[in-house]
Amino acid sequence: MKILSWNVNGLRAAIKNGFYSVITQQSPDVICLQEIKLSSIDQVTLELDDYPHRYWNLAQKKGYSGTAIFSKKKPISIINDIGIEEHDQEGRVITCEFEDYYLVTVYTPNAQRKLTRLDYRQTWDADFLKYLKTLEKKKPVVFCGDLNVAHKEIDLARPKTNTKNAGFTPEERSGINNILEAGFVDTFRLFTEEGDHYTWWSYQSQARERNVGWRIDYFLASQSLTPRIKEAKIWQQAMGSDHCPVSLIIE
Repeated sequence: MKILSWNVNGLRAAIKNGFYSVITQQSPDVICLQEIKLSSIDQVTLELDDYPHRYWNLAQKKGYSGTAIFSKKKPISIINDIGIEEHDQEGRVITCEFEDYYLVTVYTPNAQRKLTRLDYRQTWDADFLKYLKTLEKKKPVVFCGDLNVAHKEIDLARPKTNTKNAGFTPEERSGINNILEAGFVDTFRLFTEEGDHYTWWSYQSQARERNVGWRIDYFLASQSLTPRIKEAKIWQQAMGSDHCPVSLIIE
C-alpha cells in the first residue's frame, strides 16, 4: 500500500496549483491531507473517482485547520479526533482502521510566533502520544502529517538561528523525542541519513528555490511494522502548497 501525506495549506488553493497532477503522478492508495481550510465539504468538488471512500474532519472555526483522508479501499472504521474536548475543536486528527494497522493523519498545533501556544502544544504532544499508545494496544499504528517540528539540526537549513523559534524549540523537539522513545520510528530516516531534505519552505525570500527549508512532515510507525516498510520519500519537486508531499510504501 502506498500512502501519500500532504499539508495542502488550503485544498481549494492546492487544486488550482497542481494538486491533481501530483495525485495522478503518485497514484497512492490512500491520500492524507492536512490544513484543508474548509468550512464545509460542499466548498470543493473533488475529481478523484478512484478514491470513493472520503473522510473529513473540519475545524469549528471557519476556513481553519482541518484534515481529510481519501482511500481506494474502505477502512474497517473511522475515528475523528482523540476524545479530549480541549483538542477536538480544530479538526486535527482522523484515524482509519485497516485490517492489520491503524492509519492516523494529524495536523499538529503550531506553537505560534512569540511561542504564545507553546504550553498548549506541549499538552497536545503528551495527549496525542497517549492516544497513539492506546491504539497500539489493539494493533500497530502508522501516523503521518505536519508535526510542526524539525526534529534535529539536520532537519532544517538554519538550525542555529531558529533555536528559539516555533518549530525548533527544545520543548517541541522533546515532544518528538518522546514519540520515538515510546517505540515509533521516523520512517524517512530508515532510508535517508543526509540533510537537505525538507518538506516546508517559507514563501519569503525565494526560500524554496534556494532550498532553505524545514522537514516538519513525517511518516512514523510502530516498531513492529519496520520490516514491512519498503519506501519513505519526500517529493520536493511536487508543487501546489508551501509544503511538499511525503509518501510511504508498506507491505
